[in-house]
Amino acid sequence: MNTTNIRPMHQSDKPPVMVILRCTPEFLPHEVTVAEELIDAYLSDPESGYHILVAETGSKVSGYICYGETPLTVGTWDIYWIAVDRSLQGQGIGAALMKEAENKIKELHGRLAIIETSSKADYNKTRRFHAAQGYTEIAIIPDFYEIGDGKVIMVKRIN
Repeated sequence: MNTTNIRPMHQSDKPPVMVILRCTPEFLPHEVTVAEELIDAYLSDPESGYHILVAETGSKVSGYICYGETPLTVGTWDIYWIAVDRSLQGQGIGAALMKEAENKIKELHGRLAIIETSSKADYNKTRRFHAAQGYTEIAIIPDFYEIGDGKVIMVKRIN
């Protein structure tokens, strides 16, 4: 079994991360474009406010997580994106990415991590994953993204 290493993203990681994003059927093309914009912001300016870690399993990029401090708050952070290669899901890679991001947030005096996700049935697995990582659903805004697709807000205290 290959070990997974979690580390900061490098420029050379962008192509495999983009493949992971494009091969995640829940992500629509315009959503992948937004994820790429955050990746580019991070890679061009590490002080952009975005933080990105990648999981490397063996010698292959197997997943990534993007997070950042929520503007106008004290100690609140957003988990913007997390994705794992579909062929490697269920092996603890996503949990390892989340744990390392939470550790980094804690080091930076973060106290809350917030996840916003879709209420669509396609996202049931995603919401179960977040719940398994200790996130609690605290709100649903019906029809937020479009009619029939609400925003689910999940939170975890980091301390």
